[in-house]
Amino acid sequence: MNRQEIEQYLESINHSIAKRKEATTYFFKQPSLTPLILEIAFTVDSKISTRATWLLEFMTREHITFILPYLDLFCKNMKHVYQDASVRPIAKICEHLIEAYYKENSEVKKHLTASYKEQITELCFDYLISNQKVAAKAYSMNVLFLLGKETDWIHPALKQILQRDINTESAAFKARAKQILKKIA
Repeated sequence: MNRQEIEQYLESINHSIAKRKEATTYFFKQPSLTPLILEIAFTVDSKISTRATWLLEFMTREHITFILPYLDLFCKNMKHVYQDASVRPIAKICEHLIEAYYKENSEVKKHLTASYKEQITELCFDYLISNQKVAAKAYSMNVLFLLGKETDWIHPALKQILQRDINTESAAFKARAKQILKKIA
């Protein structure tokens, strides 16, 4: 399957869970296509890139290890994603990676370097302080809370941002911010 065929396949995927699961199963059977899916996802001006990010999110939820050989490509390009419908899955993938990193005996620990964690930290702070939808901000809060357990400056910076924005953001933001602030305290 070449890039054009993958793009045609992605065109058939909508946001329904059933379609995304079907695509996830299909592409897990062909792991050699993962670099092409990532390439499509990071062709950020293309409409089809959003569908590729949906697929990547589902794939990381099902089997986080599939993305590990491609962390360099993922971390190098994730900051370029700007379409709202693509930012949310990128933030969710970061959350999947960091949650898996902190699980006992996680394979992710062997692959997620300090540099990758730094890039994820930077992206999540960018999402929090920029004009992003609440889902991307909520996932970023969780990522930063977890990373702040081992990096001492993250919790104070996160706390400051959350306290500053809690009264001007949406109800969903406020709810998540309150949870995170309670955990930090």
